[in-house]
Amino acid sequence: MIYEFLTNLPRWAKRAILFSLDSLLVPSSLYVAFALRLDTLAPFVGQGHSWVLLASMTGIGVILIYAFGLHRIKLHVFEGSTITRIGLVSVLLLLLAVLLVYFFRLWAPRSVPIIFASIFFLTSVTARILGAQLLYFLQHRQLKGSAVPVVVYGAGAAGIQLVSALRQSPEINPIGFVDDNPSLHGVIVCGLKVDKPAKLEAMAEDRRIERIILAIPSAPQARQNEIMAKLTKLPCEVQVLPSFVEMVSGKGPQDSLRTVAPDELLGRDKVDLDIPDVAKAYAGRVIMVTGAGGSIGSELCRQLVSCRPAQIVLYEQSEFALYEIDRELRPHADAHGIVVTTRLGSITGKDRIACVLVEQRVDIILHAAAYKHVPLVEDNELEGARNNVLGTLVVAQAAQAAGVERFIMISTDKAVRPTNVMGATKRIAELILQDMQTRSKRTIYSMVRFGNVLGSSGSVLPLFQRQIANGGPVTVTHPEMTRFFMTIPEASRLVLLAGAYASGGDVFVLDMGEPVKILDVARQMIKLAGYRVKEEGAEDGDIEIEIVGLRPGEKLYEELLTDNDSLTATPHEKIMRAAEPPLNHKDVAAMLAGIKAALADNDREALYPILCRWVEGYARPGRETASR
Repeated sequence: MIYEFLTNLPRWAKRAILFSLDSLLVPSSLYVAFALRLDTLAPFVGQGHSWVLLASMTGIGVILIYAFGLHRIKLHVFEGSTITRIGLVSVLLLLLAVLLVYFFRLWAPRSVPIIFASIFFLTSVTARILGAQLLYFLQHRQLKGSAVPVVVYGAGAAGIQLVSALRQSPEINPIGFVDDNPSLHGVIVCGLKVDKPAKLEAMAEDRRIERIILAIPSAPQARQNEIMAKLTKLPCEVQVLPSFVEMVSGKGPQDSLRTVAPDELLGRDKVDLDIPDVAKAYAGRVIMVTGAGGSIGSELCRQLVSCRPAQIVLYEQSEFALYEIDRELRPHADAHGIVVTTRLGSITGKDRIACVLVEQRVDIILHAAAYKHVPLVEDNELEGARNNVLGTLVVAQAAQAAGVERFIMISTDKAVRPTNVMGATKRIAELILQDMQTRSKRTIYSMVRFGNVLGSSGSVLPLFQRQIANGGPVTVTHPEMTRFFMTIPEASRLVLLAGAYASGGDVFVLDMGEPVKILDVARQMIKLAGYRVKEEGAEDGDIEIEIVGLRPGEKLYEELLTDNDSLTATPHEKIMRAAEPPLNHKDVAAMLAGIKAALADNDREALYPILCRWVEGYARPGRETASR
């Protein structure tokens, strides 16, 4: 009630209160100075014209207070600059009091002006500190029980500034710091005690804190990831303070705090793929991206802009997806003088592909178009083969006929000893390109193989986010399932690097670290969202993890290579070239003839024997693996 009354006062009323307070402090401070010096409560009695000094300094003080704007300083931003301004006013009061006594021969002991200025400074500063603390106390008393108790990890400059900012938010109550520096343990910073990080577990278990904010933006990413791996095991929400560049982007400090992205907890640092070879390979060229509206295709287009090609041809079957990427990309491309061309069409349309390549004089093709969702392709195997196999064949043959310099196809780790139709069709597409390379005089064919992409349509992480937002359950197919993960920018840059490094028939793979258990990812994401995992044996919990069993075509783990001994180095330490065994031309022709016949007859049963025969490791679900 009192807090609302004070905070809802008009601005002029708040300034009038502060102005009146400082104005009253001037004569009060001078009176106390005389009283202390003369050791009497009636210092002006019998002292001649001393009252003239009192009246004169009061008037001068009012002018100085107004001129320096002390009444305009808000209580909740009381800081060093405010103290400096009050100090300047105090010094000027001291000097002017000395001059008045000297020139007008007013009676006053020499120490009185010094005592007077000191008292004014101390009382003005103290009054503001007490006022700010009073408002803070009233605010949190009113919101007791509703404000989120927060601990800030890091008692450095960033943590101190964060606490100062959070205290302005009625929804958040910073209650302390933790820091790795032993010399800070037990120290009071911003009125809050600095504790050891080891105390966080007990505080979280007792629900004394509901949120931890990591405020060490200057620390290396590896160190932040290490800390986050420990914090996410605690039963409370974890957030990380962004860089100061992000914090001044126009949002309030509490809005700038971001919940930790799942890719920060996947066990490795992001791979630095920003090297000059990429830009050199694409500068001034005409580049066509198939599947330009997809997750990978659209990111390829964004990254190509920085490579300064002459033209980017966006080839996409979905009208809406093509519209979206064109609308996003065109302003950036125009700013760099890059021509953007949009072309609707399917990769299985032979005449359409050939026309676009010749018409636009394409130099490089980035082939990102594919059907990639395992369960959907498993239920629509003929269309999966038509798009992933024959579509790749059509574009690859058209590229050779048009004299395209480079053809880079996006592949997947599911193409290695696949257990699903999607992976098998992508492996066949790889075999087609390897075969075409043996007969290509101009076009260089290569393929890039990587794991699951964070944030792509249909990936597991967006699914988990939606399930958590709906209150669960979070569905995991198998407790032992693992996957490799990478970010969309990493995956896209790897494709561009393949174009720079390719010598013909190459299969490129990225060192993606260790595979991550999907169950662990689910647990971490639930905790990151501020919830507890509901599981057997736990007294309480918020969101349950449900094991639903493997879907058709899924396997427990993925591989990036059929033979780990086949790796050779490239100019980038994280990029490797794999020597995958190709098929001879006669076998590839027989394989394609069988697939075309199955598609022409709309015979799904005829497709499976072909996949089993020519794709190493593939077997129709429920049957033994066939070897070719």
